[in-house]
Amino acid sequence: MPGADGLPPEEGAPRALYDGTPVTLVHVVRHGEVHNPERVLYGRLPGYHLSELGQEMARATAEHLSGRPITHVVSSPLERARETAAPIAAAHDLEVATDPLLTESGNVFQGETLNRRMLADPRHWAAFVNPLRPSWGEPYSEIADRMRRALDEARGRAEGREAVMVSHQLPIWTLRRAVEGRRLWHHPRRRQCSLASVTTVLFHGQLPVRVMYAEPAGHLLAEAVDVTGEASEVAP
Repeated sequence: MPGADGLPPEEGAPRALYDGTPVTLVHVVRHGEVHNPERVLYGRLPGYHLSELGQEMARATAEHLSGRPITHVVSSPLERARETAAPIAAAHDLEVATDPLLTESGNVFQGETLNRRMLADPRHWAAFVNPLRPSWGEPYSEIADRMRRALDEARGRAEGREAVMVSHQLPIWTLRRAVEGRRLWHHPRRRQCSLASVTTVLFHGQLPVRVMYAEPAGHLLAEAVDVTGEASEVAP
């Protein structure tokens, strides 16, 4: 059966075009739901793990990728990402590598409790002076740069086959916009990057030629409670 790239999954020789150019796929996975009953904007804070539903989401994504010729799995160092990567790697008898380039974006609201009053507080207004940068956190250009470097590293390690990177919503969405040549500034509510989703980049050699998207845990999203815990989702 054809795979996400329209080609049959190959368990043997690496994929290549007729001229020998390697064909590589990198699946960029967002972590599953996090246990966060206090609705803290956890950002890069340690100690935030997948909920039971998040673990189910991770298993659904692992099943979705189980038939793929994946040879490399790398994750953000944060717990929720590593826990999402674990069943994916296990399905292919691989270890999970970690890469700090895949970590969550920096944000001045990290550690605060999410509520509408937070955005109306005059103490926070200075953080919203430039939504194009953005002024409340790590610049989009810096996120795009580090994610592109992580993507190129994963592509090189899996050349002719497939790799998985597990990261966070804003870094993944910024990466996608960069690969597609779109402006990096955007509204958070318009991101196509749900929990445990898979954004796949198809490479011909070193050139990204197509981006695809899937939601293998889509049937579980209606049950999700914590969908706003990442500090990257704060915007005016």
